[in-house]
Amino acid sequence: MLRFEDCAALNNGVKIPWLGFGVFEVPEGEEVIQSVLWALEAGYRSIDTAKIYRNEEGVGKAIKQSGIPREEIFVTTKVWNRDQGYQSTLDAFDASLKRLQLDYLDLYLIHWPVKGKYVETWRAMETIYKSGKCRSVGVSNFMIPNLEDLKASSELVPAVNQVEYHPYLQSPELYEYSKQHGTVLEAWAPIMKGQVMQVPELIAIGEKYGKSPVQVTLRWVLQKGVIAIPKSVHRERIFSNKDIHDFELSAEDMQVIAGLDRGYRTGPDPFNFDF
Repeated sequence: MLRFEDCAALNNGVKIPWLGFGVFEVPEGEEVIQSVLWALEAGYRSIDTAKIYRNEEGVGKAIKQSGIPREEIFVTTKVWNRDQGYQSTLDAFDASLKRLQLDYLDLYLIHWPVKGKYVETWRAMETIYKSGKCRSVGVSNFMIPNLEDLKASSELVPAVNQVEYHPYLQSPELYEYSKQHGTVLEAWAPIMKGQVMQVPELIAIGEKYGKSPVQVTLRWVLQKGVIAIPKSVHRERIFSNKDIHDFELSAEDMQVIAGLDRGYRTGPDPFNFDF
């Protein structure tokens, strides 16, 4: 059974915690600092931010304030769409490092597959990786055609693809493609922005184990071999989100959740976005 401290191995051998902590839409300043400090207090050792979240400075301050050795914390951030391109990506990476007050990153991602830009941006990611300033590089919101484009023009396979993934959006083809090509899927919005609390099947499964629909969902994500990065600004929820390692969903439960897939997105469509 997976333990809270267990990690997934990326395709270059780097280890990433299965359960991380996201800070999307957490305001810069005291709120993000406090949220990250609570997460680190709870034992989370993976923090996921992005330039566009505008809270990298607060994340960096919380990491410093925590007193936890830097090498024990896995830090992810992302290059934003307007910064894509070769040199601009290199510059954006350096700017993120500065805001985070870090000497290196554990994972740097291309945030969205901007048409006409993401292949060139990936060249910059390869340069960043080879520089030693980032332990692994990957993508976010990339679909199979985007990944095929990278495959045709580079030798470096993305270590991670961070995508919207939850019981209503299981993307089976992308899931299988990722497994075959050595890219770990990472779920953003794994609890459907709280909507899992209203799903009858998840409520019923939770009642069997004495768990909430949120806990059932996060457990399901991990049992699928997908990394989860739930977010919260409430201490109680940050702690309860990690309380998923003392039970295991049965094959029957997994089958029930597999049947919930309906291709439903809470966020933008990676094939059709304009930002």
